[in-house]
Amino acid sequence: MKNSPTILLSDPDISLSELEAVEEVLKSPRLSAGPTVEAFEEAFAQYLGRKHAVAVSSATIGLMLALKAYGIGPGDEVIASAFGFRETVHGIALAGATPIFADIDYWSGTLVPEKAAAGITSKTRAIVAGNTNGHPAMWPAFRELATKHGLLLIEDSSEAIGSRYQGKLVGSFGDCSIFDLSQPSPLTCGEGGMVVTDDGDLASRLRSFRGRRLDERHSVVLGETPPYRAELSELGAALGLVQLKRLPGILERRKEIEAYYNAHMQSFEGIKPPYLAPDVDEAHWFLYLVHLGTRFSRSSRDAIIHDLATEQIEAVAYCRPLHQQRFYGNLGYRKGDFFVTEKLADRAVALPFHNHITEDQVGFIVKTAKDASINIGAGSAIYL
Repeated sequence: MKNSPTILLSDPDISLSELEAVEEVLKSPRLSAGPTVEAFEEAFAQYLGRKHAVAVSSATIGLMLALKAYGIGPGDEVIASAFGFRETVHGIALAGATPIFADIDYWSGTLVPEKAAAGITSKTRAIVAGNTNGHPAMWPAFRELATKHGLLLIEDSSEAIGSRYQGKLVGSFGDCSIFDLSQPSPLTCGEGGMVVTDDGDLASRLRSFRGRRLDERHSVVLGETPPYRAELSELGAALGLVQLKRLPGILERRKEIEAYYNAHMQSFEGIKPPYLAPDVDEAHWFLYLVHLGTRFSRSSRDAIIHDLATEQIEAVAYCRPLHQQRFYGNLGYRKGDFFVTEKLADRAVALPFHNHITEDQVGFIVKTAKDASINIGAGSAIYL
């Protein structure tokens, strides 16, 4: 397949319905802050069974606005994971609060409640736990922990739309929950995010931080807080509204692609299917991850990604741990602080995963990855 087009890491599932919806908005007199955004918010809240949904420009901005709406900022601490493809938790630092990172579970990649508990101090105001790569976190334990210490529980669902845990969709567990609506999410608005909650006061404050309607521009009360202009456009909302209606079919097709991968991966000795905890009903993977064996290093992972690129297969390292990034080093974090996070991050490769991939392409991707791993790792196992 060397002369074939590149097999992309992600490629949005866009139908004629999305094109028609966007065209309709383009022909309308409102491209910003109009009725389509409101309709999208209402539909998104109904989908999750939450009372309120507030559309924003990104998941990171959504988390920042949520923390500010809760009054969390300088001098406050927020527990979070440093592991993930989406770097939503940058919103903690952007809000002026201090992120306190904790380590993750080896199998699911989600934050461990006991490790999060160890980071709680008198300055802690909230826990941000994520449904990493679509795998739900241990929500009952996190709710118990948050209640015990009087903390807010914020759910980062930026990688997990459609996953279910103990009979409920992700996005149902936090005091508020954050979704990302940019590529490679199964539901994409191009760029955007959504904050959902059952707290009407929080939703109102989020909207006041997000922007101002024309009839609010002279409000004495709202004038106390300058807005961030973090709106989702009517065009993005039109795209997202149709994508939300089509989401069951989009996710069903992604399950077919996942099955192609699982079938081809099983043909190699030592490879295990993606892990799903016993209490998880369903996980919709954000990306299809290959975890290389412990004989591999970060440099050998990079070499495998290079070999895939040579065959015109777009693959990437899943995670650059936040605590290893320079900004957080200035807060005192160093390499070696979180063993499991670093071990997984050094060996996690995200392979192409979207609805336009064929079974033959999946077979080619897996064969190329396996050949590269054998050449580099002398036969080390690949683990999912």
